[in-house]
Amino acid sequence: MTARAYTVAFHGVEAREVEVQCAVAPGLPAFSVVGLPDKAVSEARDRVRSAFSSMSIALPSKRITVNLSPADLPKEGSHFDLPIALALLAAIDIIPADAAAETIALGELSLDGTLVPVVGALPAAITAAEKQRTLLCPQASGAEAAWVEAAKVIGAASLAEVVRHFTGQMLIAPARPGEVSSPAPTKDLRDVKGQERAKRALEIAAAGRHHLLMVGTPGSGKSMLAARLPGLLPPLTPNEALQTSMIQSLCGMIEEGGINRTRPFREPHHTASMAAIVGGGRQAKPGEISLAHNGILFLDEFPEFNRAVLETLRQPIETGEVMIARANAHVKYPSRFMLVAAANPCKCGYLTDPARACSRAPICGEDYMGRISGPLMDRFDLRVEVPPVAFRDLDLPANGDSTAEVAARVAAARDRQCSRFEGHPELRQNADVEGELLEQMARPDRESRDLLRRAAERFGLTARGYHRVLRVARTIADIDGVPDIRRRDVAEALSFRLATSH
Repeated sequence: MTARAYTVAFHGVEAREVEVQCAVAPGLPAFSVVGLPDKAVSEARDRVRSAFSSMSIALPSKRITVNLSPADLPKEGSHFDLPIALALLAAIDIIPADAAAETIALGELSLDGTLVPVVGALPAAITAAEKQRTLLCPQASGAEAAWVEAAKVIGAASLAEVVRHFTGQMLIAPARPGEVSSPAPTKDLRDVKGQERAKRALEIAAAGRHHLLMVGTPGSGKSMLAARLPGLLPPLTPNEALQTSMIQSLCGMIEEGGINRTRPFREPHHTASMAAIVGGGRQAKPGEISLAHNGILFLDEFPEFNRAVLETLRQPIETGEVMIARANAHVKYPSRFMLVAAANPCKCGYLTDPARACSRAPICGEDYMGRISGPLMDRFDLRVEVPPVAFRDLDLPANGDSTAEVAARVAAARDRQCSRFEGHPELRQNADVEGELLEQMARPDRESRDLLRRAAERFGLTARGYHRVLRVARTIADIDGVPDIRRRDVAEALSFRLATSH
């Protein structure tokens, strides 16, 4: 008899359906798994056999063949244990074959039959909803998968529970979506003494998802400012949370069985490799730029990163996605992030500090900042110099707006952008707009156009730089709640664009 169950194989954030066929035929006793399995899948037969033994289920003295179809699609991971066991249970008439054929299953089996959580439950639930099948997964993964409302998700603790469920002895209640509540941010913007211009740049960047470069001496507060940026951003929308969590699910980063609505904040070290930042490896896994999707990618000591790694950021910044091309895989991951970079002005860090003159100035600064290529520098919407803070300023009382006050203005500005892009579901913030729509929503008046033209002639503004200035000006107007771009908005956008240019 041949029985069928279904599972998934992961290709990027996409989960492709795999049919698990199990045939029990006369012949010498054997248990084989075919269909291009990797080592972890091939070892499933031993885990399944041990789990059956713990439940006092004897395998028949026949030839058992499990085929994973399509056979030319690579099968990787331990989540094939449960679907193989499910198909085998149906093949030996312990559970109804039609019930197994209506199920997409994934989960790793312990030797005693306990189900161990695996990565990828969320993409698998989306595939189950598309195929109109029930998703069977470990109990610990149920809250994550249940976020897909269109899918019926069953979370079981053990293989024995699965058997009792399918035989009608004890039905398992459908899993309910879980959400992890994050504590309120404790890092307040008022903790940063001075640096009002940098705080203003943070607000503009948060409101329009603009890329930001901060240049300043060591200890001037660049990392401190960046650490307070997540508190300015609104929580993820349900759709954004689903997109971000799909990537985190593939990497096994969803904890406590629920989805977090806090925007990701990734800060890799400057020694990180190409595969760590962009993605790759043997299984073409997502990198930091995809884990920062819908959030922030903070690169401290920006010029210290490998030049090749920095140059690979150029395409994801423009397109919002990254293609990882390998000999055996071409995988596309979303990577729509806000890039926040921090750098010292030179190797020693004190080029702009009059109290500590750099002996190699200005060549030291030119060589150091020259590690950032012109095309990459051109993609920063906001560039701000962060001057050193005097010791006497540290004793002054906290001043300026708090994180809550700035976050309220950012949320209001983003709400105006959502209303503007209501007919364009692919657009969310001003940084995403281009082409004719940009000309419509950020049309400068005559005075602003003259100012832009003079700046372009004087400072060699590129076409990309021109459009980015318009986007930033549009965001500044949104923060102020005005419908049209004013000359002062363009002037402020230009002031951030031309700072630290080289």
